[in-house]
Amino acid sequence: MAKDYYAALGLEKTAGADQIKKAYRKLAMKFHPDKNPDDKKAEERFKEITEAYAVLSDAEKKQQYDQYGDAAFHQRFSQEDIFRNADLGDIFREFGFGGDDVFGQIFGNRGGHQGCGGHQRPRPRKGQDYLMQITIPFRQAVLGGERRVDLDRNGQNEQLQVRIPAGIEPGQKLRISGKGGAGQNGGPSGDLMLEINITKHPHFRREESDLYTTVKIPFTGACLGTSVEVKTLEDAKRIKIKPGTQNGSKVRLKGVGVPGRSGQQAGDLYAIIEVEVPKELSDEQTELLENLKSLDL
Repeated sequence: MAKDYYAALGLEKTAGADQIKKAYRKLAMKFHPDKNPDDKKAEERFKEITEAYAVLSDAEKKQQYDQYGDAAFHQRFSQEDIFRNADLGDIFREFGFGGDDVFGQIFGNRGGHQGCGGHQRPRPRKGQDYLMQITIPFRQAVLGGERRVDLDRNGQNEQLQVRIPAGIEPGQKLRISGKGGAGQNGGPSGDLMLEINITKHPHFRREESDLYTTVKIPFTGACLGTSVEVKTLEDAKRIKIKPGTQNGSKVRLKGVGVPGRSGQQAGDLYAIIEVEVPKELSDEQTELLENLKSLDL
């Protein structure tokens, strides 16, 4: 179910940090469990506004929520991520209410709170992993290469050079270590996960490690045999067409498909033959074909 954190706090998306805090304080005063004992509706409302505040009061989480929207945000952030290091105790204590103890009872002590009386040192925690979708050309997906990625991280723009391995597939993810959210309490930064989308190619299609392309030949070439040039993703190769080749038949170019990885063999390129039938004929061509027709050809 979609969540609108701004609406939960009664705010517009242009609200600043002070407005967010003020709105939460007002609603928390109204719906805090200490003020509404045994009121499940108030408790659920308190959970809703507290989750909203945990996200919108954190600059990194807010930037991710604003950029990607609710659905994509919740694919990137678990409930534990949302409440991690959310410090609400000070606000509660201003009201004279219980602090971290109430937070822990309702939210299961998410976010690394230690309780009011524990005084334990917060444990180091790894930062959130970020997920970003990038689209690469068909040729680069097959052959591999370098790709520049612009990353908005911690309020700053970074340019990363990412190596795209040959043969990467749609939906596959690349992990870039240390380029996610900042770690907490001395913990390491999270990772950046790049989810790969691939553009279509006007002349090639891919099935697993094999490539397919269409090659046109004249009618006479199909009957008598010929040779034709086949374009690959890197160059071109000339192949022989046997006499009597049928429309739709395939010629295999071994090892010219997707490069092999981890000791696997490279895929193949299949040239699918398309026999071209002339739309218009000269008188001489018509006469010759009529003679062939008389021979049942």
